[in-house]
Amino acid sequence: MSKLALVTGASSGIGRAFAQRLAADGYDLVVTGRRRDRLEELAATLTSVEVEPMTADLSTDEGVDAIAAVCATQPLAMLVNNAGVAHYMPFADLPADKASELVHVKVAAPVMLARAAVPGMIARGEGTIINVSGMIAFSGPAPQAQLPLRRAVYAGALAYLVTMTQALHEEISPDGLRAQVVCPGVVATEFHERQGLDLSAVPRMSAQDVVTASLRGLELGAVVCAPGVEDASLLDAVFRADLAAFGAQSPELAQALPDRRMRHLAPGRIVPQS
Repeated sequence: MSKLALVTGASSGIGRAFAQRLAADGYDLVVTGRRRDRLEELAATLTSVEVEPMTADLSTDEGVDAIAAVCATQPLAMLVNNAGVAHYMPFADLPADKASELVHVKVAAPVMLARAAVPGMIARGEGTIINVSGMIAFSGPAPQAQLPLRRAVYAGALAYLVTMTQALHEEISPDGLRAQVVCPGVVATEFHERQGLDLSAVPRMSAQDVVTASLRGLELGAVVCAPGVEDASLLDAVFRADLAAFGAQSPELAQALPDRRMRHLAPGRIVPQS
């Protein structure tokens, strides 16, 4: 019997590549996106498996509810939360409706779809949640001169996916489930073009390579998959530092806070002066 996967944002880019790879691996599919014609064209090319296109706008409650209902009622073996929108704008210029859309698509939708899928996965004793984030999730401390296109709401939403996925994996792994967040850098898709950005001169990873890395990472037990980072110890160091800071907290006010030995190197970065 074929396993069933649901892929959001499947009409192009990383979502399309996930759908193609999972179909090649024998998964039946539910593919979702805003563009019905793209979904039907994709389904027509995946003739070896059953493919159900579903049009839904995950920036709306109605769209999320429609796909969550599928997650809750169908025997999903895998959920790929890939749908995305960027809205690269300075925080003060970002219209409220665009900020809401971004948070809805990259934060609320993955949460609600995973929440709908997980109980059934637990009951069946297996299931995988993949959340597509990006390396910009780790860019918070970067000064503006280093990363002028980094935007606060987008970076924050992707960082949320990293932490949520890590915590979710720890919760559901005893039940035989897995969660992974995949964090590519710049990928050669339509994503940036739709934001009016020309990145044709920037070296970019293919969507197919992102999917290959993600699925290989699952085989190796990777919860955070960074396809373009050669030295995995760098990410290990980030997460060890997270846990060290978390474990070092105290109900007492830290004495180092007013200490003049502390100095700022850049916004968000504080190191002790030697």
